[in-house]
Amino acid sequence: MQTTAKLNYVRVSPQKARLVIDLIRGRAASEALTILSQTNKRIAPQVEKLLRSAIANAEDTADVDVDELVVSDAYVNEGPVLYRLRAAAQGRAFRYKHKLSHIIVTVSDGRFDEDEGEDAE
Repeated sequence: MQTTAKLNYVRVSPQKARLVIDLIRGRAASEALTILSQTNKRIAPQVEKLLRSAIANAEDTADVDVDELVVSDAYVNEGPVLYRLRAAAQGRAFRYKHKLSHIIVTVSDGRFDEDEGEDAE
């Protein structure tokens, strides 16, 4: 059983978010929560909240043991870029970018349902 949680339009660059996401991919859910609580990055609390949401989705949709859940897939996609202007000397303006991210976390218990698996012929 796989369940997914998404967090869209996060105000952090995808490169910085991937540093945290790479720490938890493939780990047990309880171990990933421990890692995220100890990680000293600005995005870590938001990823922890997202992982807790994915775990709660798994509990709600199916009867799964939380101790068996694994972060099977976690990735960061680029979102839109917000262009802003900063005042500069002699009446000029410099452009800078606020990059946004879309973060997706999938947890799995390692078992496949008939609906999820590939067609066996």
